[in-house]
Amino acid sequence: MKTALWIVRSLLLGLLGLTVALVVGVGAVLYFAIDSAPLVSGAASLTPAHIERAKRLLDRNDPRSMRPGVLRTITVSEEDLDLAVNYLVNRFGNGSSKIELADGKAHARASVLLPPIPFKPLIPFIPSSRYINIDAALGETAVLPQFDHLKIGQLRIPAFIANRILRATVARLQRSADYGAATDTIKNVSSRNGMLSVVYEWNDTVSGQLAAALVPVADQLRMQAYQARLVELTGPGGQPASRQSRPPTVSGRAAQAHPKGGLPLSSVVQGLFQLSAERGGDAVAENRAAIIVLAFYVNGKGLGAIIPAARHWPVPSLRGVTLAGRGDFSQHFTISAALAATAGSPLADAVGLYKEIDDSRGGSGFSFNDIAADRAGTRFGELATGPDGGMGKIKRLLVAGVRDADLLPEVKDLPEFMQEVEFNRRYGGIGAPAYTKMMQDIERRIAALPLYRN
Repeated sequence: MKTALWIVRSLLLGLLGLTVALVVGVGAVLYFAIDSAPLVSGAASLTPAHIERAKRLLDRNDPRSMRPGVLRTITVSEEDLDLAVNYLVNRFGNGSSKIELADGKAHARASVLLPPIPFKPLIPFIPSSRYINIDAALGETAVLPQFDHLKIGQLRIPAFIANRILRATVARLQRSADYGAATDTIKNVSSRNGMLSVVYEWNDTVSGQLAAALVPVADQLRMQAYQARLVELTGPGGQPASRQSRPPTVSGRAAQAHPKGGLPLSSVVQGLFQLSAERGGDAVAENRAAIIVLAFYVNGKGLGAIIPAARHWPVPSLRGVTLAGRGDFSQHFTISAALAATAGSPLADAVGLYKEIDDSRGGSGFSFNDIAADRAGTRFGELATGPDGGMGKIKRLLVAGVRDADLLPEVKDLPEFMQEVEFNRRYGGIGAPAYTKMMQDIERRIAALPLYRN
């Protein structure tokens, strides 16, 4: 009996000691890994020039033009790489990063703000400002880079441990049915003269895996539901009731027409967001899915570009969608709304501005009313995916009926079709006082609409 009690007591004491050691170990890791101040600060600032370079890079590496089994090289400058990584860290980690390239080496630093720590009063040694600071140096190898050093907060991770974890992670991805082909695509990564070069071998499986990885299964199911609603809305008699008694006359540049007749954007928005209200659940995720489906449809793209399974979904009827009577306004509005809903307004603003600058260089010309449609779309995307999902205002509009005038203010008087020479003569270029004054006027018009009014 005494022996049994001794064994039980020993086990209990052992478990207690193990628990205390675990708590102390976790506490020590937190203490050394979490800092009170960021190592890097400053959000990414995207400009039309950055978007133009990214577009050229994507055009040169368009998967549709790639032959399987052929080695290709993509080259990115230190500035563009630093900007892209900083944007992603800022967008998804509420932090900042800094990338520096040297011959055969890369130095990466990043700071991420942690969410509030539960039971903070019980852990007094954790700093009130909670930053995870990462400082890493990587060197070239015959294939993928490996760590020369890795530091998380004040915690130094030996290079051999960091590289062992890295190799195990890559091996696991290679065995994955979802990511294996994409992982095997990269053959070599190197750095020379301030440029990062990635040698890769394309194969037919990669695009499907990457597309599937970009859109979680839950979001794919949401988009399938909105695609089905869109099929109903674009079919015979599918237009939902609204205060706009009949579709506006299709006019203006890039206006769309179709034998079945055009649809006002407001009616399609109302139909999709009615479904969002009916489905309930995560309002932000539902609204985001509705906006993405809407943007792909309005701009004549199939969801199969981002969701391979969508190629087998029912296809909506082809109908021209207009905003304030113009097809180009609906395109600008929905693209910016989707960008704002998925990537944040700085990127949406930069893409919209790039589009107008590109038009001024020989296309249809720079148009402030297109910029207004971009900005209104951005505000709509922000509202629909904001903290409350925009459901208060959006639900009230759905009850009353949505008009195009609820989405976009009057912009007929704004200058358009300006080629670059005329635009610079009249407004002095991007950022000049006359240009800034016009942009402020556009923002005032949008802010005056009940939907966007603070």
